[in-house]
Order: sequence, then structure tokens, then C-alpha cells
Amino acid sequence: MTPGLWELVLKGVWTTVQLLVFSALLAAAVSFAVGIARTHRLWIVRFLAGFYTEVFRGTSALVMIFWVFFVLPVAFGWQLVPMWAGTLALGLTYGAYGSEIVRGALNAVDPAQKEGGVALSFTPAQRMRLIVLPQAVPEMIPPFSNLLIELLKGTALVSVMGMGDLTFSANLVRLALQQSAEIYTYVLLIYFAIAFVLTRLMRGLEKRLKPGAGPDAGAEPAAREPKRAQTTGVRGGAA
Repeated sequence: MTPGLWELVLKGVWTTVQLLVFSALLAAAVSFAVGIARTHRLWIVRFLAGFYTEVFRGTSALVMIFWVFFVLPVAFGWQLVPMWAGTLALGLTYGAYGSEIVRGALNAVDPAQKEGGVALSFTPAQRMRLIVLPQAVPEMIPPFSNLLIELLKGTALVSVMGMGDLTFSANLVRLALQQSAEIYTYVLLIYFAIAFVLTRLMRGLEKRLKPGAGPDAGAEPAAREPKRAQTTGVRGGAA
């Protein structure tokens, strides 16, 4: 390819990365807001959160992009630029999937931990912030990593709006060169490289947040052993 065509592809990569970051931030905010609402004590809050989840999980992301970009201006007079239309459609769609990850992780926390917060006279917000979320968030990282990769692949859908993402740019290059195999091989490799970086970043975050997941997982119990022996008079391994 000529330098000009490579520049077009690189601009598409940058647009894809921007869209991924913006939609991931929106999806994360929606995931936690709706996921926590799914565990709320009021039934109306749980119902509304569940209704949102079922609607956005049950609709196509492609159709949602069309609706936000083409129908919203006609119905309400709100014309969004392609970047923000794609961010809104993808963020709300994938946020619905993420809310189920959050709900499942919150419900997986030992009820005794929550009861301990009640015994300490913590408010529901304090129990969520100080007890439940610190234990639930590390369990969310692996499924969120998968969802982030799915979101990356979903960004290709915005090409239907004429947005100059990686897929749209690659199609322009294909039309110019008439070389489908070569161009789309490059595109596959670029998507794989971005996904590989995301996977490594999420795995590093998991090791930082999840107790026992890092390389020094066995160091903490070993470090506590002398103190335990000093306070109890019993050494590890003693019967």
C-alpha cells in the first residue's frame, strides 16, 4: 500500500480506539449503576433496572446504532455526530450485558459479610462501598475482559454510519486497490493486536485486585505466620 493509504488505515485505528474508550467508559458506568440497582431493596428499582437490561440485551446493536443515528434526529430533533451516536448505542447495549456481570458478582458475596456490616450499623451505601464492592469487583474482571473484547469487535458496526473507523477505512483501501485478501488480513491482525493488549491489561488489573492471583500470593500468609505464632504460641503445621 502507498503511504497515503496507510495513513488512512492508521486514522481508522485511532478512531476505533477512541470509540472503544468512550463506549467502554459509558458501558462501565451503566453496568455498575444498573447492576447495583438490580440488587436494590425496592422492587420498583429492581423492575426498572431489569426492564432496561432485557430491552437492550434483546435488541441488535446494529439496529440500535441505526436508531440513535437516523431515528433519534427525526423523532426528537437531536442530531448526534457519528462518534457520540456510536458511543451511546454501544455503551448502552454492552452496559446491559455488563450489568448482569455486576449483579452476579454482588450476589456472590457471602451474606455473612453483609450481615457483619449491619451489625456494625453501616448504612446500605456504606455496606456496598466498604464491604460488598471490594470483594465483588475482583470477580468481575475476567467477564469484563471478555465483554471489552466483544465491545472492540462491536465497534466495527459504526461503519454503517460512514464513520471512518478501522473497518470503514479498510473498505475504502480495498476499493482503491481491489485487494480484499491482503487488506482484510491486515485488519484482522490489527484487531487481534488491540485485543491482545486489552487482555494483558485486564489480566494485570486482575492480579492487582484479586487476592491470591498474583505471583506473590503465598508471601502474605507466610509473612503473617511469625506474628500468629507470637500471639497464639502455636506454629503452622503443629498438630
